[in-house]
Amino acid sequence: MRVTKIKLLNFRNYQRAEFSFSPGANIIVGKNAQGKTNLLEAIFTCAIGKSMRAARDSEVILFGQENAKIELEVEKKFGKTKIEIYFLKNKKAIKINGLPIRRTGELLGELRCVFFSPDELKLIKESPEDRRRFMDISLSQISKVYFNILNKYDKIIRSRNKLIKDFKDKNSVKKSNLSTLNLEDFKRMISVYDVQLSDCAAKISLSRNNLVVSLAPYAKRAHEFLTDGAEELEIEYQTSFSVEASVLNGNEVVEKFKEKYLALYEKSLEKDLALGYTSVGPHRDDIKVLINKIDVKSFCSQGQQRTAALSLKLAELEIINKQTGEMPILILDDVLSELDGGRRTKLLKFCGSTQTFISSTDIPEKIKNSKIIRIRSGQEVRN
Repeated sequence: MRVTKIKLLNFRNYQRAEFSFSPGANIIVGKNAQGKTNLLEAIFTCAIGKSMRAARDSEVILFGQENAKIELEVEKKFGKTKIEIYFLKNKKAIKINGLPIRRTGELLGELRCVFFSPDELKLIKESPEDRRRFMDISLSQISKVYFNILNKYDKIIRSRNKLIKDFKDKNSVKKSNLSTLNLEDFKRMISVYDVQLSDCAAKISLSRNNLVVSLAPYAKRAHEFLTDGAEELEIEYQTSFSVEASVLNGNEVVEKFKEKYLALYEKSLEKDLALGYTSVGPHRDDIKVLINKIDVKSFCSQGQQRTAALSLKLAELEIINKQTGEMPILILDDVLSELDGGRRTKLLKFCGSTQTFISSTDIPEKIKNSKIIRIRSGQEVRN
């Protein structure tokens, strides 16, 4: 899989620009605030259907303009695909090979990317939400089914939380025509959500468990490579109940997970009513990351945290390749300046395994099959 070309119209600081890329390494060079990250953002947006930096789609539109567009061409094992994403003030439209799609989920898998920047330190040191997002993006790029189940779970959990809040808040109850609802009626209504939730939760947790178990040896190997064997990295999946640290499959496992979640939702109802929201489930999952048996988040240096995060991302490359049969694109945004000389050299050696996009303020040491793209004020500077 490789990106061959991209066109930008009114995207961030790009009024109109077009770039073609090497199948190897593409070095995006320029001073700060010239548009290097914006270009990489546009590529990654075509993989997951939304920006990893913007809270709202309209934020990517060039100031003073009414709309923006990304057009990207990607070559895959079985053909070429053109992805077009249109951004308007209040909506977004996506086309694949000229045909409109109704849901973002239909885009997933057309372009698979692994993105790493200094901000990815939050994968290690910030909240569990960031680690759940890491799992969800990886799994969604591998399986559209997972993405759909995750969306279904989110909708059901919002409905369950609303019912809990309405029942707890007497004023809200009256406004929502639930003023006559007694506790037994409430429990019957909540049990309907619990059955639906437990089905989705079982499939989400099973997928996440299998992802983390599969990632673990690749992450360990990548970390050993980056640290010359000085450190040992381990990762563990943490969910609402104890899960065996092995790849689990089959309907029996799904049913077992469903039973556990259903029992948890029923058991936690009193607590949920006190809190006003659902306190257990995949939306509380986490990944525990250890270096030499020590919790990376709490006790390791920032350099160690950065290397651990990078190791997870490099492992993600391998897992997506293993699951889909195609190596995803690797995007490294301003990462080289954050690494010491040894780890920087190691990372650059790793880049030879797939098409890579690297942004930097200067040209790094020579990389085989690389193309230098110089950026100034949202334009490519040609020699």
